[in-house]
Amino acid sequence: LRLAAVEAEAAAAAERFGDPELMSLPHDEEEHVDITDGAAGRALYEDPEADAPETETGGLRGGTGSDSFDPEGGEFDEPETFRRRLASQLTGCCETYSAYSAMSMCGLYGEDCQSGEQPSHDSGDEDCEMAGLSFIGVSFSVNTALGNPFSYQLCDQYPMENIIDRNYDYVMSMDEDGWLVGGGYKSFDYSGKMPYIDSSHTELLRIGSIDPEYGGTTIEQVYAAMETLSFQPFAIFPEYVKGGGGHDSGDDDGVPSSDVTLIVSVVETYEDNENYSTYEYFLDQIFDAMDAVGGGPCMDDHDTDPHVSMSRGVKFKSSYHEQQYFFKANLEVAVWQAMYPKGVVIGTSSYSNFPPEKAGKNRHYIGYGNLYFFFDRANITSAFTPNREMTSSEQYYAEMYMSGASAPFYESVTTVDFDYSGSGSGDKNYFYEHNPYSWDAEMARHDLTDGWDLPPNCEMEGEAFFGIPLSRASTSKLQSSSTFQEQFDFEVLLDRNYTYIQSFGTNHGWLVGELLNNGPGSIVDKDTAHIPIFYTGTTNSDMGGISLSDLVKVAKSIEFGTLYIKPAFVFQDEDGSIKLQFEADASSALGYLYDNLCKMLGIAWNNAKPYNDLGAYTSCAQHSAGDRAMYGCGPDNAGSGGFCPQMMLAYRVRFQSEDHAAAYLAAANNYVDYWRSMYPSGVAVGTTKFCPEGGCLGLFLNRMDIYNVYKPDGGGSWVEFNGGTFSPTISPAPTRQGGCDEPHNRHLDRCFRKQHKRKAAAAAWDSLGSVGQVSVLLIAFMSTTLSVSIFLARARKKKRRGESYVGFFVRDMKRRRKKKKKLRKKTRDLGDDLLDDGTMFSDDNEYRPPPPPRSGRATPKGPPKSSDRRGRSRSKTRSKSSSSVARSRAVTPVSLTPSASGGGSVSSRGRGRRSGRSRSRSKGKSSGRSRSRRRSSGAGGGSEQERRGDPASRKSSATTKRRQLV
Repeated sequence: LRLAAVEAEAAAAAERFGDPELMSLPHDEEEHVDITDGAAGRALYEDPEADAPETETGGLRGGTGSDSFDPEGGEFDEPETFRRRLASQLTGCCETYSAYSAMSMCGLYGEDCQSGEQPSHDSGDEDCEMAGLSFIGVSFSVNTALGNPFSYQLCDQYPMENIIDRNYDYVMSMDEDGWLVGGGYKSFDYSGKMPYIDSSHTELLRIGSIDPEYGGTTIEQVYAAMETLSFQPFAIFPEYVKGGGGHDSGDDDGVPSSDVTLIVSVVETYEDNENYSTYEYFLDQIFDAMDAVGGGPCMDDHDTDPHVSMSRGVKFKSSYHEQQYFFKANLEVAVWQAMYPKGVVIGTSSYSNFPPEKAGKNRHYIGYGNLYFFFDRANITSAFTPNREMTSSEQYYAEMYMSGASAPFYESVTTVDFDYSGSGSGDKNYFYEHNPYSWDAEMARHDLTDGWDLPPNCEMEGEAFFGIPLSRASTSKLQSSSTFQEQFDFEVLLDRNYTYIQSFGTNHGWLVGELLNNGPGSIVDKDTAHIPIFYTGTTNSDMGGISLSDLVKVAKSIEFGTLYIKPAFVFQDEDGSIKLQFEADASSALGYLYDNLCKMLGIAWNNAKPYNDLGAYTSCAQHSAGDRAMYGCGPDNAGSGGFCPQMMLAYRVRFQSEDHAAAYLAAANNYVDYWRSMYPSGVAVGTTKFCPEGGCLGLFLNRMDIYNVYKPDGGGSWVEFNGGTFSPTISPAPTRQGGCDEPHNRHLDRCFRKQHKRKAAAAAWDSLGSVGQVSVLLIAFMSTTLSVSIFLARARKKKRRGESYVGFFVRDMKRRRKKKKKLRKKTRDLGDDLLDDGTMFSDDNEYRPPPPPRSGRATPKGPPKSSDRRGRSRSKTRSKSSSSVARSRAVTPVSLTPSASGGGSVSSRGRGRRSGRSRSRSKGKSSGRSRSRRRSSGAGGGSEQERRGDPASRKSSATTKRRQLV
């Protein structure tokens, strides 16, 4: 069925390309080798009009200029040719060698997977079956602005950042760890070095393995032994900075690489009449203490030479740059020697805690003169304090640098008086200079424990690359690992119980995730399994690289098909590293992706120049613009290019013997055969949550940190950094018909935002912040409790006997509320005088005291109240005028006002309330009441004098009207 599918797709592709010969291929040809085979298939898809594929590869220098853009008028392809033809891409990969076993594939690729004759076996101590890296020592760690923010500040005396070359003024490249001193590296560093904390230290005693089953000493035994010791603060004296050592990967034709080391010594002091120093006594005591607790044979039986490893695999730009660097570094050491002529006790006045994951919790004073137990280079688990405080002299020197007293020494010391001739890479009479034009494409297959050879116009190395993420999270790895695929369990390839392996040549153990508290004390890294495809170099555009933002933009413009991979075999390379090789199929989607990356981001080399629509290029990529997948490794390729998909399992592995090495490779390749039978045409890796369709591409800042992920077929991209996943950011518009309703377009950012539009309430809630959210919840809680309290108090008072609270609540909700009477507002007439109301002054401006207050509710109930109601009733009967005026008189007390006849009047209602006297309807009682009745009578009202036209009467009447309140 697979063969029929391949034939159908090949015929369809031929029909689109218009090749009648291809359409008429006989069906009995074996798997259409002319389609899937590397060189032929590449030529067919890249140029359908070509008569035959190129046979002259000539390595990278054999490329022609027709595949690249020439701004000076040369030939170049149209931009469309830089994009992969999706319609012509076959599904899967690697059908040609499906019947081959892993061992057979190893022979086809020119590797040795059977003899085990690798230069890595190490006999070691017969009783020690597992070498280790744990030790007791002194820390020189510092926390600097340019370093990792989580680095410890444990050394206030030596500014280690002054003896490193972070700006690459002298150094060309280093291994992937970079500088081990001076503060470490932060994430997003231009160099792409591993973001480790500062791990500078000097060993005093190598504990080795901590697994007692293999000859090690447990951590508990180490702690118990150290608790029995009593030691004074030891002073450390700096000697010089030197080069050399390491594996020295340089040869006669290239730039040599070596390690950079700071040599130090422990100042030995003698007590009175003593022949042995206090430090020598300490060494005897610590060995005796370790023996007393049952220390294993893997522990060293002698003290180490104190030194601080600064960097490994260092390559300088030239021998001149090397000499300049060592002079500058040793000039700094000369200043330190002048400051501390008898050494200085190392320590700090800061606060912290151990191990690193607890550094921010329960911080305590560190102090001076401590010794530390290092589980691995970057993992201090415990500190051991000396038996006394520092003397005044020791304290003065220990605090000198931080107090600012070092400035005169930097001004006065201008020469190096000590001999540091040990610095260098061997023979100091040799001269070398890096020749960038000796670079070739095979250098992309690089040993990461060594420095890079940089191409022309590149002034800074970098570890960023495009690759396929393969890491997984499991119980045997750190929980911070992310799961990017579910198809391969690489745990079966690891020898965790050290059946075959003796030790590792670096501080790194298994790169597919290292166990916490692992026996050899290797650095505890999360799973970093991946397949590097294209190294882009530094992200510092000022040093010849390409910025991270431009790199992301270019990557988003590349169209590639689903990336299928297929394991081939496990082997150990010439550097001693164990790798898993994947089939290098140049006609697969992975091969086409490599071709496009070279065309768009490769360096200009041998008349081949890159081209992309954004005009963003780099001089630091480790691949040429003219390189192609068919020039890479594998039986169908030329073997001179940079295309060679491999996954690193471990650096510089040392086996117990050659037989153990051969046995390990046989066992590992047995699993590879199982995978090859399971995925005969490869597999597109992914998970249900990460790249569910499979075949995604990742942009890595280094082998530990993946930054961006790109889906095949223009399906969008998203940020994936430090274990966090974010939604797609920038991607093309929907590329299939149907818009966002089409399932294939749902991963595009435009459709993602449409289908996952955030509710306004959720956005408003998040905008409050944590403090605002807590405040709202607190207010809601208080309001709820207050409401419940009020209800319970009301229920206790009004509920019936035997009635429950719920029953009362239901009855209370159903009960009709009494309508409250609406009180009418009493207002003044617009024509009334607001000032002259007649209550305080008479017509003659004589003061009149206010009437006594009404008794109000103090009036006893009974007849008076009834009389009051009768009075109001009679008043209403008498009234014929406006109801508002009548009501006003009924409720407002009116002062006694003399009339023209000398009488007085009071309010009938008020008088009835005060005295309870009967109210007579007689007209002769008072002129005021008479006037009231006459005004109430409607038409024909008014007194006789008024009708006769008496002016005094009319004036008195008008005044009385003004005095009445409305």
